[in-house]
Amino acid sequence: MVKPAKLFQRLLQGSRNLGFRDFQRLLEPFGFRLIRISGSHHVYGRTGLDRPLIIQPNGKDAKAYQVEQFLDMVEAYGLSMDE
Repeated sequence: MVKPAKLFQRLLQGSRNLGFRDFQRLLEPFGFRLIRISGSHHVYGRTGLDRPLIIQPNGKDAKAYQVEQFLDMVEAYGLSMDE
């Protein structure tokens, strides 16, 4: 199991290939909590954000555009990882 810090570092280096379960594990240290699941859509929220992050698997992988949305939220809101 890869640690969330290593997963995040890989994303910062430009990789967008991430397993869906790894993506879910990465969200938690950034303060995201699973609010609900509706079909294949997993809705995550975080205190201080005005919108949820909705992710869904593409087979066993995370969708690249949703990983990009997460990274945009990290940058826009100045989010950091709690370890």
